[in-house]
Amino acid sequence: MRILAVLTVRNEAAFLLEWLAHHRAVGFTDFLVFSNDCQDGTDAMLDRLAEMGKLTHLRNDGPYDKGGIQFTALKSASRHRLVKQADWILPLDVDEFVNIHAGDGTVPDLLAALPEASAITLTWRLFGNGDVTRFVDEPVTGQFTRCAPEILFWPWRASMFKTLYRNDGIYRKLGVHRPRNPVHERLEQARWFDSHGRELDAQFRESRIFSSFGRPNYGLAQLNHYPLGAMESYVLKADRGRAVHSDHMLDVDYWIERNFNTDTDTSIARMAERSGPIRQELMADAKLARLHKRAVAWRQKRFTELMKQEPFRALFARLLMTPPSRLINAASARTLVGFANLGRMEAAGESPENGPKPA
Repeated sequence: MRILAVLTVRNEAAFLLEWLAHHRAVGFTDFLVFSNDCQDGTDAMLDRLAEMGKLTHLRNDGPYDKGGIQFTALKSASRHRLVKQADWILPLDVDEFVNIHAGDGTVPDLLAALPEASAITLTWRLFGNGDVTRFVDEPVTGQFTRCAPEILFWPWRASMFKTLYRNDGIYRKLGVHRPRNPVHERLEQARWFDSHGRELDAQFRESRIFSSFGRPNYGLAQLNHYPLGAMESYVLKADRGRAVHSDHMLDVDYWIERNFNTDTDTSIARMAERSGPIRQELMADAKLARLHKRAVAWRQKRFTELMKQEPFRALFARLLMTPPSRLINAASARTLVGFANLGRMEAAGESPENGPKPA
């Protein structure tokens, strides 16, 4: 069985070997990786990994489709031989780590737990900053263990998912969060399950991109999402630009919606026994080790350069001043959802008699 991960990266070489080793240990057999406009040697590292037979690397330097950098890469991926050969496909980002609780923690274990599934939604579990200021060259999954609670009532973005789906021809194109361009005559054959083991209704077959929040979603698996990292790393992330909305500079609003630190989750640590030797093997390659060291030095130098510029210095100062995000209770979340539904109804030309009341 061939299980393919599709990845897009820019200036993230310092994190690449940990990510690759973890997902190889989890059971992915193939990796199709797109890079664009890298200054830290990410593309050179990917070239070396391709030479070693560890992945397939394609440059995605533009021009880009209207949907942006990541959409352009995924459009290209849809035509690639690795996609055509794959049995299962999962598009990911380098700050996302598949964390499977079923069996021994591998993708085949998850598939065995949901044998009727043709698509499985891997819901994000957001890992906060944990008050870490400085970037250090240590595994992300070990540094950041403070996270959102298992049941989170708001924001809805915290319940977004990435879709592991069977490549059986029902969906003809890859998407950031879910497969796209379905063959409508075959849609009823698609059986979607969440990562808690529940079968999902028909709306997930075509458009849904977030799980139902306010209930457990991680019984069989979760997607550990580390969108912030150290404060220094977040400043570099703002400098890099967003993969989807590349013209929108990251600011404190993005940080606040993701910096939850109320709980601790170390469940992914059980994979270290398998991923650690794979990472060590990669680092034993002299060229890869040298490229990794250069990437770490590049990040440190680039942060210093950015701190000379007022917009980035101001962002770093705001991060230092901003406390961890406060949880919103169920009643307030229902109010927010009510207002959102009201807005959708009015946009559709409907006029409900009674709008939601603040909690």
